[in-house]
Amino acid sequence: MAGTIAVSIILIVVIIASIAGVVKRIKYGSSCCGEKDAAPSKIKVKDRNKSHYRYIYYLEVDGMHCSGCVRKIENEFNKNEGMWAKADLENKQVKLLSKNEVDRNLASKIVSDSGFTMLSYVISK
Repeated sequence: MAGTIAVSIILIVVIIASIAGVVKRIKYGSSCCGEKDAAPSKIKVKDRNKSHYRYIYYLEVDGMHCSGCVRKIENEFNKNEGMWAKADLENKQVKLLSKNEVDRNLASKIVSDSGFTMLSYVISK
């Protein structure tokens, strides 16, 4: 009798923990970037006219694994006036549009500040 009660209690605890995990994933999403927190708000670029951005860069980035990573690196670039970044998770690449030249060191620092590593830096002509 006591064994049946103990097994029932353990089963109830496991079910409650499972339900709590599912609710958390539904509410916050499942990612490698802060599963316990809501995703950071997206920083939107004020000037969305692509013709105003004279420079285009393609940055290969190591360490992006989820949509949270994409949001994090895009926000780090987009908070800078005159920059507009769009990350591609599948290709592990960031397309950076800029109104001014962005040298390799600055791009690498911004990527690093996001928590990632820049592997390559290509200027599009």
